[in-house]
Amino acid sequence: MFMSSAKKIGFAVVGLGSIAQSSVLPAFARSKHAKLVAVVSRDKEKAARLTRKFEVKNFYSQSEYAACLANSEVSAVYIATPPGEHAISTIASAEAGKHVLCEKPLAATSQQSAQMVEACHKHSVLLMTAYRKYFEPSIVYLKKLIQSGDLGRMDAMHTTFSELYRPGVSPAWLIDKTLSGGGPLTDLGVYCVNTTRWIAGENPVEASAQSWAHDASRFRTVEEGISFRLHFPSGMIVNGISTYSAAPSSFLYVQGAKGWAMLSPAYPFEEERHLTAKIKGRIVARSFKVMDEFAPQLDAFSEAVQRGRSIELDGREGHRDIMIIEAIYKSARENKPAAIGNL
Repeated sequence: MFMSSAKKIGFAVVGLGSIAQSSVLPAFARSKHAKLVAVVSRDKEKAARLTRKFEVKNFYSQSEYAACLANSEVSAVYIATPPGEHAISTIASAEAGKHVLCEKPLAATSQQSAQMVEACHKHSVLLMTAYRKYFEPSIVYLKKLIQSGDLGRMDAMHTTFSELYRPGVSPAWLIDKTLSGGGPLTDLGVYCVNTTRWIAGENPVEASAQSWAHDASRFRTVEEGISFRLHFPSGMIVNGISTYSAAPSSFLYVQGAKGWAMLSPAYPFEEERHLTAKIKGRIVARSFKVMDEFAPQLDAFSEAVQRGRSIELDGREGHRDIMIIEAIYKSARENKPAAIGNL
């Protein structure tokens, strides 16, 4: 199942929507360990057009996915379809012996994500959730700052990631619960959930939340916005907000006993990031330039495949985030705190 370290890992990209076209497909040109060998789409004409643009020789319709997986040049797949479709593509890929790098959130439900993790384990292939922030310098710097102890014991984190949903411009599946799994929490807030627990080095045990839908005619099956609180074993609290009714915005504020740090914007990949902190009484300011956040995750995953090793942000981490998100939604529905189960 694993490859020689000298050979680039051949990928098929499944799903050719906006994120694939703007970021995933171009990233292969900058990857040291991965190469694009095939694309898959419901629209075969689109697949053919993008094949020419990115100089790839293999293209398939979604109904031809089995043929794609039978292609010996394809060793891994990058799944960029809506979350509700991740499981069926992942399980088919695992059964064909292909490694899977899957866009976030890992699935629309924890039942689906559990099936994905189990299938990849059963067939001895890697499953990684595409959390690009693990490789982005500003978040890595913030994590090291926390680990150094310079900020002292972590008291609280405050974070948000919101965008404006625009009918006719934003993908319609974002507000279709079957395909998306939820609203802004699953699309955007998942970054708040995953990043805070990763940089804190611990997992939350309880969630409380409140959701709203001012435009109930549009947001019929998903929330328009949600605020949530995650409680951690150390006593740390994460307060988060994510909405589809705000100008694009994001930040991450870390509050410690000895100092604080603020990163804004925190999660988009197309903007320069600015970090301000007070460390040992001294103000520190750093800026981080826009970079390709997709090529590093392709390389990290491909190197893991080449060397036959595990990877930190594996499918279990993506599954854990879905469990946390479901606890947040449960709390919002029942108007009381919800326990977060163990894997």
